[in-house]
Amino acid sequence: MLDKSLTGRDAGTAAITSVRLREKEFNKLPFADKRTYLDEVPPKERMDLILGDPDDKKLARAMQPQELYWLFKENGAADAVELLGLASPLQCIFILDMELWRGWTFLEDQAVEYLGYILKGSEEHFLELLPHLDFNLLSLLLGRELIVAGGIGDLNTDEERLTDWDHTFDDVFLIKFKNPEHAVVIGAFLELVCRHDNPLYTALMESVSGEVDIESEEECYRIKSGRLADLGFPPHDEAIEIYSRINPATFTPGRDKELLQTGEAVNLPETYLSGKTFLERVILQMDSELFRLELNYLINSALVADEAPFSDMEYMRSVVERVYGYLNIALEYLCKGDETKGVEILTGEHLKRLFQLGFSIVLGLKFRADKLIVSDYAADKVLSGLKNARPGFYRGLDSDGIDGFREFREMQDVMTVSDFIKKLED
Repeated sequence: MLDKSLTGRDAGTAAITSVRLREKEFNKLPFADKRTYLDEVPPKERMDLILGDPDDKKLARAMQPQELYWLFKENGAADAVELLGLASPLQCIFILDMELWRGWTFLEDQAVEYLGYILKGSEEHFLELLPHLDFNLLSLLLGRELIVAGGIGDLNTDEERLTDWDHTFDDVFLIKFKNPEHAVVIGAFLELVCRHDNPLYTALMESVSGEVDIESEEECYRIKSGRLADLGFPPHDEAIEIYSRINPATFTPGRDKELLQTGEAVNLPETYLSGKTFLERVILQMDSELFRLELNYLINSALVADEAPFSDMEYMRSVVERVYGYLNIALEYLCKGDETKGVEILTGEHLKRLFQLGFSIVLGLKFRADKLIVSDYAADKVLSGLKNARPGFYRGLDSDGIDGFREFREMQDVMTVSDFIKKLED
């Protein structure tokens, strides 16, 4: 995350964040100072302080949905399940939208796992969340988990009377679990719904018995996409535009960028920032809520464009690192070390175009690599990384010589690879 202590905080606030506080000391802080302090500590410490504080629910719910989700993922879903029990319905729905889909595909096993996490919380929290759950999503999940017969005023057929049903919660609908390994979680969920919201339970059972699975999946995906769009995640056809190629030689930075405040910017996990790059030094001089909002939207666009599986934290991290890398490469290319000029460019030019510039610079290496065929192992590894749709930097060229790939981070990476290719071209 960005170090806000260097971007306009008052001296009193900076003093709070300059030292680590013990839990009891943290608990005594005013709520606003707690929020400020949490922004500056590592994810595990942040989670532990929230869970150990009398204001635990208030602190968790003060976070934007994306911010809580990053914290949830950084600590691991199984270890951070208590955070889910504190989350507001909006935060919970966002986490479910992120975790239960891979592209257009609904992840049934993942849905049962997260339903189990929710059920581990208090009944009060479950009942607060229940009215906000998408009916079509519940119908989709239960349709894949249950066989349902019976109903109000219905007469059971001979086949239904002879079937060995697993359970009935209301002596009206007869239920058989398709997946015995999911029966405990699904059964606990149905018992709560039947007991606290019988009209919803009846509607779900009637929907499941109607077997409308395919239509429900399409409708759930459409509704989910709409919710994410409201939170700053663009549709795929818009997101993919960030990978449009431009000509670095003729690129001229804009000077009149205008941004509209459409939401609240969130903090990104600090693990996504590596070292004090030129980009970071410039950001620290001009950071603002609107800039963070634009940066968040660019990162969201990259995640959508690459169809990043949100359940895979390492893959998500690589996409975010690519965003920072391309922006840093673009700024270094344009500024030649002049941080004042960097501030002017970030202030006046849209980050999307700067990302396109950085991508295009790296893409030039890919075009050169595509023309080469080599038999040497190291050379082949360098070229194979470059020939990917998203070119990777071969770590064997780093000082530690590790065999593997990472994202391009700076112009020095570009020059190192360019010099390597030139030797092969000669």
